[in-house]
Amino acid sequence: MRVGNDEEAARGPRQGNAEWLAGARIVGVLGIFYRPEGRMGEPEAVAFLLDDGQSVLLTCASDGSLHVGAGTWPRLPDWCVPAAQWEYAAMARLPQPPDGGWTVLRTEERRDERGEVDEAVIRCEGGRFVVTGGDTVGIRFTRGHRGAAATT
Repeated sequence: MRVGNDEEAARGPRQGNAEWLAGARIVGVLGIFYRPEGRMGEPEAVAFLLDDGQSVLLTCASDGSLHVGAGTWPRLPDWCVPAAQWEYAAMARLPQPPDGGWTVLRTEERRDERGEVDEAVIRCEGGRFVVTGGDTVGIRFTRGHRGAAATT
């Protein structure tokens, strides 16, 4: 599975259809936090770590839309300046991945009235991740059978 490269990520959001992760195995999910603010709120971005060593980064634009692009794990993205004040960290509300990770069954992008992505749903075996745009990135995991729709 190819999610792009650092150069493409720097130019802007990933282009193409919403099936950008289908078949991938997620082995970790980390938030990117600005350390002086602590980890009390939502992360500034969310990185999905894949079993092939790649990562996918979901960030918010100034208009609150959600951008999806290639991640830079284990390096912080270039916009984390100064880098010493930023960190990847686990998020307490998310479950640990099962042995071997979560297999992505499909992804969906929900768009606002301007056509911008404002929510991404990553359906996996056993549940789904819902990532929302805004001032910061919101993320939640809901359990459901083989990625079926679950109540949130």
